[in-house]
Amino acid sequence: MIDVLIIGSGGAGLTAALAAKNAGASVTVVGKAYPTNSQTSMAQGGINAALGNVEEDHISSHIADTIKSAHGLCDEDMVRHMCADALKTIEWLENLGVPFSRLDNGKIGTQTIAQRQMGGASAKRACYAQDYTGLKILHTLYDTCLKENIDFLNEHYLLNLITKEGTVKGATFLDIRTGEVKQINAKSVVIATGGYASLYHGFTTNAYGSTGDGVAAVLRAGGAVSDMEFIQFHPTALKHSSILISESARGEGGYLINEKAERFVDELKPRDEVARAIFSQIKEGQRVFLDVRHLGEEKLMELLPQEVELCKMHEHVDPATDLIPIKPVAHYTMGGIDVDYALEVNGIKGCFAVGECSNAKVHGANRLGGNSLLEITAFGKLAGENAYKHAVYASSKSTDNSQKEKDSTEIEILFSQETTSNFYPYREALGNLFYEKVGIVRENDQLHEALNEVIAMQVTQKEMGITDKSLTNNQNLIDFLEFKNALLLAPTIISAAIARDESRGAHFKVGFENENETLKKHIVLQWKKEETCK
Repeated sequence: MIDVLIIGSGGAGLTAALAAKNAGASVTVVGKAYPTNSQTSMAQGGINAALGNVEEDHISSHIADTIKSAHGLCDEDMVRHMCADALKTIEWLENLGVPFSRLDNGKIGTQTIAQRQMGGASAKRACYAQDYTGLKILHTLYDTCLKENIDFLNEHYLLNLITKEGTVKGATFLDIRTGEVKQINAKSVVIATGGYASLYHGFTTNAYGSTGDGVAAVLRAGGAVSDMEFIQFHPTALKHSSILISESARGEGGYLINEKAERFVDELKPRDEVARAIFSQIKEGQRVFLDVRHLGEEKLMELLPQEVELCKMHEHVDPATDLIPIKPVAHYTMGGIDVDYALEVNGIKGCFAVGECSNAKVHGANRLGGNSLLEITAFGKLAGENAYKHAVYASSKSTDNSQKEKDSTEIEILFSQETTSNFYPYREALGNLFYEKVGIVRENDQLHEALNEVIAMQVTQKEMGITDKSLTNNQNLIDFLEFKNALLLAPTIISAAIARDESRGAHFKVGFENENETLKKHIVLQWKKEETCK
């Protein structure tokens, strides 16, 4: 039995793995893809830390900006912990070899790291590596894990957590390459499986696989989730492909204009305000563009080379000479697995959660740009260390294989049963439904309609299945399992949105346009044995 099982191989999981390994744990990292394919690579703009390298800045300002962006729906102690750890986190990443962009200021170490301003920030605080920040951090973490001889199991899809008397004992996985169901026993588990923004299929910057697999597994195992209604819509995704154009483009001076060439919003306001302003323009029949032409080709290639290439490849425009057509799409999920100060899952002992799948109460109603990379590294270390501490005192006695047998049976049924309904059109329909009725602007009537449609999909799901019956590398099977998780989480998002009769951050509701102090609280959902929610 291993000490610490890490589920998810993005930045949060890799950081947790390094921390647990450094503490003395035996560690295995399991991911459904490969580490370098994780969503961390999509965090392009930067990682926040009040270094004050470009202009005066303080930790207190970082804390205040985070709380303001969260609209008060955060735990200030957790926010202080994250922001205060930022300098040490940047120093750690720099020592590992992250190639941050540099200032020519004659100084040394972290004092030379370049910083830019992101939306909602009161200073130039985001440390960056051109517009590849998340990618560079991810690759450096992975390289370090390999040097530390940490074990990896790639292409293993999480099925369920194994629990006994409310304590985690490991998890079951589908080996995608062979089709075999496997059980991994562990003294403690860290879930770092990412968010659930791909419920907005076709209208999200996320990869198809960001369907909240870890969040759904926690719900099934009796753990709690919270703040599921808060989904951040990124203001600038390419109009036709939904591919992200980083906030760094606006941080470096890009404009947002409509087809009349009018600037209609302060580009560096928090993301929820900018996204709603763009959405309003589109509703009025206006096309909206990101304009970076005035920055010049030389500066664009120096600071934003990836954005330039993405625009050329996917939108067939050259940002140095052309306007970039954009739209707001689902980008980041603030809610997720409900955890305590130690990042332990509420309802499951010995199980920890970190990163976008986790609700550590630092993002609240609206995440501050640049805080996601900080959270996964600062709190990734915390999760790994605490998981090892639990493992030290946990029983090494393995549990039985009843969960594995149950999951194996369910997979066998999928291969044997006849399929009368193709689930792929329903996946498309779910994405459209969520973008239209559980999107940037919400109304109670539409939310109730959406809930009824999701329930109808859940009923129809019994007729759905897979058409590809091959055991090995069966993407059809993985797509279906992800869709089932999406359908499981969909009602939690809609129900929480219905319950929140106010507008706060990313949750904006027609008829309830102001914040309501009585609703300045977290909406927590948890499956009980009788399969009801509280």
